[in-house]
Amino acid sequence: MAKRLIPTLNRVLIEKIVPPSKTTVGILLPETSSKLNSGKVVAVGPGTRGKEGNLIPVAVKEGDTVLLPEYGGTEVKIGEKEYHLYRDEDILGNIHD
Repeated sequence: MAKRLIPTLNRVLIEKIVPPSKTTVGILLPETSSKLNSGKVVAVGPGTRGKEGNLIPVAVKEGDTVLLPEYGGTEVKIGEKEYHLYRDEDILGNIHD
């Protein structure tokens, strides 16, 4: 049976995008050459409640590519895959192609 994690409140489950370590020709790239810390949103929580009790939805949706802070988030391992949980306000922005 496959497990699925659904975040609570304003948390976002992200699978980090690992940049390729070598080019298509086979040239090895240094780790600092493509240091864009990004990830793909796998699941989002329903949001958080404001002071008046109204629901404030999460700013991102499943499938979005987002820019992440260098440090932070909670590492979660489901099966063989590693994910990270971030709060909605910790995500720096969306990346559009």
